Amino acid sequence: MDSNLLARITTLAFDIFGTVLDLTGSMTPPTKNFLQKKGVAVSAEGFYDQWRTRQRIEQYQDSLMMLGHSGYLETCRKALLYCLRLNNIPFTEVEVRGLMQAWQGLTPYADVAEGLRRLRKRYKLVALSNGEQPYLEHLEKERMRFGFDALISVQRAGVFKPHPAVYRTGALVLGREPHEIMMVAAHAFDIMGARACGYRGAYVNRYRLPYEESPFKPDIEVRDFVELADRLES
Repeated sequence: MDSNLLARITTLAFDIFGTVLDLTGSMTPPTKNFLQKKGVAVSAEGFYDQWRTRQRIEQYQDSLMMLGHSGYLETCRKALLYCLRLNNIPFTEVEVRGLMQAWQGLTPYADVAEGLRRLRKRYKLVALSNGEQPYLEHLEKERMRFGFDALISVQRAGVFKPHPAVYRTGALVLGREPHEIMMVAAHAFDIMGARACGYRGAYVNRYRLPYEESPFKPDIEVRDFVELADRLES
């Protein structure tokens, strides 16, 4: 990355779900327990992959149909219902509420704490997340405890990522020019959306996936937060 561009960055904006928090590691065990109790021959790994994919569709549909931000947890719930029906798994509302409770106990990736500790010396660290504000506050208080300088929910923009309003609202809330902010995310669509709005971008490729076919490329690509700190400190 050009050293002049790097020198202008004052703020790192972190995606939370799947970048800071390990969704697969956190959600697969309770999903497995749920499916075993139901006595169905469906793998927890495969079911959770379906659930996560469908959740993104729910979010995209909200934005495309201009329905507003229905809430991260609500899209999780709708996606769960869809996947249960897709796999012909009978359920009750009580069972759904029980499995949805697992979203309150998400666990961070092991590399995050060390990376943030080092990055804090140089940058303002904020969360810019699809999660609703009270949910983000719960996760920070009970599950992350990283002391983010700000928790910014896309609720303020009224749409889900990667809608441009998310990144423009984030810059307004922070009082920063877009080029002063680097979006840090493990999802290519998040980096793409941020870069299209003038942010810098760091792609944390936790899942070893190719980047989007897009002119809006990340400035750097790393494997985890420790490597991110290495790159930004160098």
